Amino acid sequence: SHPHSIVRQRTMQRHGSFCQCPPAETHLSGGGGQTEHSPPSAAGQQPGQPCHICGGKDQEHRLKVLFQVLDVNGDGGICVNDLTIGLKKLGVHRTEHELLKIVKAGDKDLDGQLDFEEFVHYLCDHEKKLRLVFKSLDRKNDGRIDSQEILQSLRDLGVHISEEQAEKILKSMDKNGTMTIDWNEWRDYHLLHPAGNIPEIILYWKHSTIFDVGDSLLVPDEFTAEEKQTGMLWRHLVAGAGAGAVSRTSTAPLDRLKVLMQVHGSRSKTMGGIIGGFTQMIREGGLRSLWRGNGINVIKIAPETAIKFMAYEQIKLLIGSNQETLGIGERLVAGSLAGAIAQSSIYPMEVLKTRLALGKTGQYTGMVNCAKHIFLKEGMAAFYKGYVPNMLGIIPYAGIDLAVYETLKNYWLQHFAKDSADPGVFVLLACGTTSSTCGQLSSYPLALVRTRMQAQATVEGAPQMTMTGLFRHIFRTEGLRGLYRGLAPNFMKVIPSVSISYVVYERLKVTMGAKSK
Repeated sequence: SHPHSIVRQRTMQRHGSFCQCPPAETHLSGGGGQTEHSPPSAAGQQPGQPCHICGGKDQEHRLKVLFQVLDVNGDGGICVNDLTIGLKKLGVHRTEHELLKIVKAGDKDLDGQLDFEEFVHYLCDHEKKLRLVFKSLDRKNDGRIDSQEILQSLRDLGVHISEEQAEKILKSMDKNGTMTIDWNEWRDYHLLHPAGNIPEIILYWKHSTIFDVGDSLLVPDEFTAEEKQTGMLWRHLVAGAGAGAVSRTSTAPLDRLKVLMQVHGSRSKTMGGIIGGFTQMIREGGLRSLWRGNGINVIKIAPETAIKFMAYEQIKLLIGSNQETLGIGERLVAGSLAGAIAQSSIYPMEVLKTRLALGKTGQYTGMVNCAKHIFLKEGMAAFYKGYVPNMLGIIPYAGIDLAVYETLKNYWLQHFAKDSADPGVFVLLACGTTSSTCGQLSSYPLALVRTRMQAQATVEGAPQMTMTGLFRHIFRTEGLRGLYRGLAPNFMKVIPSVSISYVVYERLKVTMGAKSK
């Protein structure tokens, strides 16, 4: 590097991580930037005076010095390796994944490094985002953030941390020991960090609907305004639908076995166990029969996902929340209503899936033939049998699923989050799988009664009962255990479903160019 840059570098390290020149927008008040009433910066610089570290008085000079420090080999470009070495010299530690995100975000000519123009463009854009976040956190509008403001802002986003943790977060950014953060401290801490928005902490914790467990999750993902505008949202949804299709097809034999056990479990001795059930299915219709009803189960994923998401977005507007991320209560209400709308729209397909899964070899030639057969024999009302228990099951499923997920999330943040709010894939999958399983367990009796009602016309000698009549009948003749028939194959498919959908989703996202959060 140039001798001057070494001198500047040493000076910068003495005065803090980065040069303390004010940004170009210093005339902004209330956003943490310095105004004519603001105290001098950490470097002792008055507004409008030249910076005694870099000699300049504007943002470009400040960024030029920073660029020279980070351009370790002096070749006019900053690559991941330069960032790793340069930031360590400045006492800033970032993971390789974070550094890759920085280079990818700013690398317009795709040469694997940032030249000065790209570097300035990336950081200026990044500073605008940081200033907006600073203003949203600075609730008192005094140009400083304290621990209570951090605590309240995170709570509004559904992340509950203790006062001690809020103070710990604040201390990590507070360079002058005032227990508050001014704009310079905020900017310097976050300047070369890929997360430019506090809600991105929440996006790490998306309760992802793409981790398919064979029953649709009812509370859709939260997407940022940027994802919606750039079309990333639809790429995520399409990738999710594709992942769901692959995972459901992979676990379809277990799903069909569950339906058969729910309907025939008490009547058929051979249906008493997993192996007996598979043996009977293969004997009756060969290996191919294990996937009976899977076609309609896959087809309904796309319309249900799209309707659910669009309904969720509209309900969020009706609730009147102007925040990007809803609170837990709002998410439960919006998610349950969106789930009810989506389920109502595709419910006839649910009935078709059950009838096809229960059908004998040669009974139906396909989905259309099955639908025609039901319509001619039982009328239009047959397509909505079991609708009431299905709708009633949405509230306990969504409520318990969300409550368990939030509890696990907050437990992890309280006990294991040290340097980052990013939990990693394994923790996300474990939390999502556990919460979904608890949700299913709570609503399983309603799901069983729904399936029985959908299938009543196909079971010889079975009386046509109402929901409450069927509950009483099952409880009286089979006991509490009867309400949980088919639970074993249902739980057996959870882990393979989640694993397969995750792997396929990640692959499809890369193929479609949807960047991962």
